[in-house]
Amino acid sequence: MAASALLTSITATALAPALPRPVTTGQASAVPSPIIRARGLGRRFETARGIIDAIRDVDLAVGTSEFCVIVGPSGCGKTTLLRILAGLDRPTSGTLEGCAIGGRAPTNAMVFQGRSVFPWLTVRQNVAYGLKLKGIGRRGRRERADHLIEVVGLSRFAESYPHQLSEGMRQRVAIARALAVDPDLLLMDEPFGALDEQTRFILQEELLRIWEETRKTIVFVTHSIDEALTMADRIIVMSAHPGTVRTTIPVPFPRPRELTAVRSDPDFAGLFAQIWELLRSEVQSARLTPLGDRP
Repeated sequence: MAASALLTSITATALAPALPRPVTTGQASAVPSPIIRARGLGRRFETARGIIDAIRDVDLAVGTSEFCVIVGPSGCGKTTLLRILAGLDRPTSGTLEGCAIGGRAPTNAMVFQGRSVFPWLTVRQNVAYGLKLKGIGRRGRRERADHLIEVVGLSRFAESYPHQLSEGMRQRVAIARALAVDPDLLLMDEPFGALDEQTRFILQEELLRIWEETRKTIVFVTHSIDEALTMADRIIVMSAHPGTVRTTIPVPFPRPRELTAVRSDPDFAGLFAQIWELLRSEVQSARLTPLGDRP
């Protein structure tokens, strides 16, 4: 990962300026008290094979304190969308609006898939790094970092380096580092995708507990339908490439949640089947339609 991208993810950044586009109606304006709102968002890339639309006409609004999960087929532009929301990339069409919070634009931090912590810094130094960039004093950085290290269950490893930790522990450090700068919006790109099943379940429970305590607005990308149903207030199902919002599914399970309770709920199987059928139809349609013939 480029150092500039990683630094942008650590510091709480304002949303990228919106590009002009006529206002449209639909899902993007249906969410009460949105913290961000995208209308007709698109991202086009020029490649050796020609112009490729990663996402097209994405309408999306995310409410304050909502846990919003995005699922979709591989290559549908989920990460591209998340990077645009983070301000790490700019859309080529559409608008992205950050709704004012106390007279300022909302800030964000991003947790990437895989290894993103600095290998030359200890756990405490990694968690405090964004605070250092913000000019917080040494004592304040240490107090904030130690509190979050305790929150994610790594107090015994505060002086350890990333190579001395398991993959799951390194992801806990990344989550604590993102939370340290107190962002309004936490963006997570398949943060548990590379973990074994047991570790993934543990971190899902950990993240749910942290969300219950902080009520941060979270946009979480995953390939796992099971994970989406466990975590989300609302699931955004994206179409195959070029990605757009296919449908939105509210998740009815009460909070606080336990993984076993969610999976044993009578509604779980039906919702799982509904989302799987949507994704399967998108994958099958994409396989049958040549890239150049897609709308």
